[in-house]
Amino acid sequence: MTKLFNKTSEKSKRRELRSNITKAEAIVWQKLRCKQLENCKFRNQYSVDRFVLDFYSPELKLAIEIDGETHFLEGAAQYDEERQIFIESTGIKFLRFTNNEVYENLNAVLETIAQKILELRECSIVNTFNPPSPP
Repeated sequence: MTKLFNKTSEKSKRRELRSNITKAEAIVWQKLRCKQLENCKFRNQYSVDRFVLDFYSPELKLAIEIDGETHFLEGAAQYDEERQIFIESTGIKFLRFTNNEVYENLNAVLETIAQKILELRECSIVNTFNPPSPP
């Protein structure tokens, strides 16, 4: 990979996170893995620089984050915002859900993800047929 994505220096962190996946992440991963949702490939615990994304689709440059209890501790919101701004600066789009959203309305979470997949694929097709004009 490149110097920014899935860096070797972050491999042990990614492995640790995969081994200790949260209940909400496990529920979502069971629905995303093996191209089960809109035939879209997702990776589990993918890193961008020093940050690890819960789920990532390389095809669409789409990150999905499941925010558990630690995301609501003091200072966590600011850290998450700065992290997201950096990751979005690489062209990656974000969807965020809370553990409670996963537990209470998994179908709505999956529908939102599916709609985003379709939207991003449509944008990709439009951009392929209508490339930007040269300056």
